[in-house]
Amino acid sequence: AKRAYKFRFYPTDEQAVLLAQTFGCVRFIWNNTLAWRSELYKKDGTSAGQSDAEKRLVNLKAEFPWLAEVSSVCLQQTLRDQTQAFKNFWDKRAAYPSFKKKGGRQAFRLVGNAQRYRDGQLFIAKSREPLAVRWSQKLPCAPSSTTISKDRANRYFVSCLCEVEPETLPVVSKTTGVDLGLTDLFITSDGFKSGNPRYMKKYAAKLAFLQRQLAKKAKGSQNRAKARFKVARLHAKIADCRRDATHKATRTLINENQVVCVEPLAVKNMIKHPT
Repeated sequence: AKRAYKFRFYPTDEQAVLLAQTFGCVRFIWNNTLAWRSELYKKDGTSAGQSDAEKRLVNLKAEFPWLAEVSSVCLQQTLRDQTQAFKNFWDKRAAYPSFKKKGGRQAFRLVGNAQRYRDGQLFIAKSREPLAVRWSQKLPCAPSSTTISKDRANRYFVSCLCEVEPETLPVVSKTTGVDLGLTDLFITSDGFKSGNPRYMKKYAAKLAFLQRQLAKKAKGSQNRAKARFKVARLHAKIADCRRDATHKATRTLINENQVVCVEPLAVKNMIKHPT
């Protein structure tokens, strides 16, 4: 089985420039190819495949020489991701692929020789120095692929996909049913209520204040960029708190029960009609 290990890292000034270039090139390839595929389909109903997109990538690199300043592997992986996105759309598993924005989350993936893990250090293509990763645990093996990402709060993360042996937990005799709720995250069949931290409510006043400050700033100004960063950082904090609470709750359920039964509910409908 494969498992992804995600860590935060802190790039040097030189690496930050390289990552910014790579994010920009990946975003350009995605948007340019998406526009080409959409126009081609609207024109004569032709659906471009992976091989067509890769052949076109060669012409794009000749037309735009600055694409050669970053690893070609991440550009090829971007095309594969878009091909999979279209497959998910045609199979009705996802919405139509959308264009990527400069202000949104940025990411690219490296495979093969474009990424190297050696002696507890991770190297990426076009960079001589290893990434300053804050390792919270050791990788079980060299990763088969590495995904570099940057969120709107300007935090950098690396996700390493490794081959691992599934962990077998001790057998327990307890079985429980889980019912999702609104006032509580979940309620078990034996009456346990998990509670709901409601982190958005906790930080609502501070978030409203920062958003008011953002609205007062002139568009395109440095002060607006600083205010936007503060809002993004608070949103990231709320998301981290929610994710941590969810992981702890699900891990507790798995550790304490042999069988967990969950009723398929549409939580969004519950929110619309709480009665």
